[in-house]
Amino acid sequence: MADENITKQAANDELAQLRETLNEYRDAYYTKDAPLVEDSEYDKQYNRLLDLEQQFPDLVTADSPSQLVGDSVNPEFNKVTHEIPMLSMGDVFSEDELADWSNRIEKNVGEEVDYNVELKIDGLAISLVYENGILVQGSTRGNGTIGENVTENLKTIESIPQKLPRPLSFEVRGECFMDKHEFLRLNNEREANGEQVFANPRNAAAGSLRQLNPEVTAHRKLDTFMYTIVTFDDLNVETQHEALQTMEELGFHVNPTAKVTTGLAGVKDYIEHYGELRDGLDYGIDGVVLKVNDLATQRSLGNTVKVPRWEIAYKFPPEQAETIVRDIEWTIGRTGVLTPTAVMDPVSLAGTTVARATLHNIDMIKSKDIRVGDTVLLHKAGDIIPEVSQVVLKKRPADSVPAEIPTHCPYCDSELIRLEDEVALRCINPKCPAQVKEQLTHFASRNAMNIDGLGPKIIEQLYTKKLIEDVADLFKLTADDLSELDGFKDKSINNLLTAIDNSKANSVERLLFGLGIRHVGAKAARILSENFGDLDSLMSASKEEILEVNTMGEIIADSIITYFDNNDVQKLINELKSVGVNTKFIGSSNNNETNEHFTDKIIVITGTLTKYKRSELTSLLEDMGSKVTGSVTKKTDILIAGEKAGSKLTKAQQLGTEIIDENTLSDFLNDTEE
Repeated sequence: MADENITKQAANDELAQLRETLNEYRDAYYTKDAPLVEDSEYDKQYNRLLDLEQQFPDLVTADSPSQLVGDSVNPEFNKVTHEIPMLSMGDVFSEDELADWSNRIEKNVGEEVDYNVELKIDGLAISLVYENGILVQGSTRGNGTIGENVTENLKTIESIPQKLPRPLSFEVRGECFMDKHEFLRLNNEREANGEQVFANPRNAAAGSLRQLNPEVTAHRKLDTFMYTIVTFDDLNVETQHEALQTMEELGFHVNPTAKVTTGLAGVKDYIEHYGELRDGLDYGIDGVVLKVNDLATQRSLGNTVKVPRWEIAYKFPPEQAETIVRDIEWTIGRTGVLTPTAVMDPVSLAGTTVARATLHNIDMIKSKDIRVGDTVLLHKAGDIIPEVSQVVLKKRPADSVPAEIPTHCPYCDSELIRLEDEVALRCINPKCPAQVKEQLTHFASRNAMNIDGLGPKIIEQLYTKKLIEDVADLFKLTADDLSELDGFKDKSINNLLTAIDNSKANSVERLLFGLGIRHVGAKAARILSENFGDLDSLMSASKEEILEVNTMGEIIADSIITYFDNNDVQKLINELKSVGVNTKFIGSSNNNETNEHFTDKIIVITGTLTKYKRSELTSLLEDMGSKVTGSVTKKTDILIAGEKAGSKLTKAQQLGTEIIDENTLSDFLNDTEE
């Protein structure tokens, strides 16, 4: 929109500032995978730049964001030149703008056209090159002309076929993304370790794919949706929709929601439908993409210097809510990391009532200058985690003061430290009550020792009454001890003592995970236990021997060596042995239970579960011999569908995959328990 009141000199000055600011944002977003502002704020400033450049075209410069695609390439990766540039898409933000774009298309073509409508996945663009059916190169978009060679990292992604069923030589492009549940798991893990969390799933995916060590990428369960065949040799494909079907037949993941519509008829309903459904999808979307369906028409329309003329992205408006910060609470995890949380007036956001939002660390509080009493805008990072977008400065109280950052642990009063290369404040007192209680809760959790009935409230009582100080003390509890707990009668006492006694027989991987060694998750604990056979062998292993184990890297090896070198840890292990806790690998928990419904089956879980935690259900199914994956394919045997199941349910229905709900799931699992 033209600004009739602005002079050319004023426009030149404003454009210079916009270029500097937007290029800083681009570098943070594309190169560092650490965005400085929300997408909506970037879009607002970028559109202002476009308006001014359209009004004063002679002020456009080569370094303007309007002339660039993506961003610079990380120098630590080998470069890949895209023979056909990987262009970005143009954006529109209203139905009127979408209609204007469609009218231009129809005017150029001379008739109404068919569009293939697809979801705009919130990930990063990738290119895959095959020769005679073999994956030979995978790369990022980079600046559109030169990308990064991340072939080995892409090979770790299960949804990318390394060998095609036909000996084709061609290039396909698509989106690499991280689903919401993996994003949440990864951020929780990073926050517990005092590391910087990712702002959203897109940046988590980018940061995971652009790793120099493919083992790190493999640990972060990435997925893909492919959407473009770049070269069509030997392929009888004439439309975008046929291209998607062909890629699916070749074993690629494609998004199952794509549909063809003539003109804009049906597009509005599609936008409204997925605008409402987006919170329930397993992956993040930030809009809808329209592509001219006929490939010959696409070629005739061609491209501008930056974007194809035959496609456009309709961006969803940002969903934000305004509220007031009433307090900032500080809590501590089992690794000693102190986490701030904003306590706010309750507000409705993306279908849920939100009254608390993590502030992650002191850097975030300082960079956004969040204060008690501030009016703030909230959004959901990755559509799942409530997060403060920005402070509404014009509503800040006159007597406002910066947030007070603690210098001592609020639980044990020990001085807090900030370790090198960490963003978190940390309490390093091993006897800190808050840490000890968190460690005990983790130790008893289902994925660890699985002591049924021993939750945070019971542990709080046991610790407060000085009945336990560490995990070994759990196995020394008596009926008289438990009788001191509120509400504990004979049945509760017997049940808990039985659960504690039964846990002694667990295979050692549960104990290893329960000890809470940094960077050693449940999967790593199992792999290590399988390879070393018992805890003593792992404790005496050298770093080199640990590194020889598949998927174990430097970080995990160093963490294990450091942990078991500690005299207090060695004493704790001896105590656990003395009370009869098993330290040998004997296979899965539950005595390697099998279940005819799940053993040797490939299973996908989708939607919101009400009876199970997703991580616990995944562990339970894997213990029964299932393989739990993230995407529905022709190889999927069962889809477990919770509430608000989205595109995975649609895909399973299309493929004829067996679909079960939680009630049926419970019945099947009860067959095992009996």
